[in-house]
Amino acid sequence: MTSPEMTVGDLIDLLASCDPSAPVRQAMNPFVPMAHRVAQVLQSVDETGQTVVYLAEGADPDAQLGHLPPEVAIALTWQGPVQAPPRRPRRRAGGN
Repeated sequence: MTSPEMTVGDLIDLLASCDPSAPVRQAMNPFVPMAHRVAQVLQSVDETGQTVVYLAEGADPDAQLGHLPPEVAIALTWQGPVQAPPRRPRRRAGGN
């Protein structure tokens, strides 16, 4: 990618190595990572006259699928790997 924004060509190149039957989802909001269904692709013109393509989620209430899988949020560097705390021996009943 040579421009600061991803182009349609860049997206097509990246998608070329993906399974064509896999569903497309958007990862949104790095602070509370969520997964959304992509329902529409719209081409428009921005305020500078440049053509822009938007990937939009659907209007249905099920468009937001829930939290992003942790491995995806980690791969996007939106969160660090989290490890479970170390296990401690259990205390016995009666305080011994």
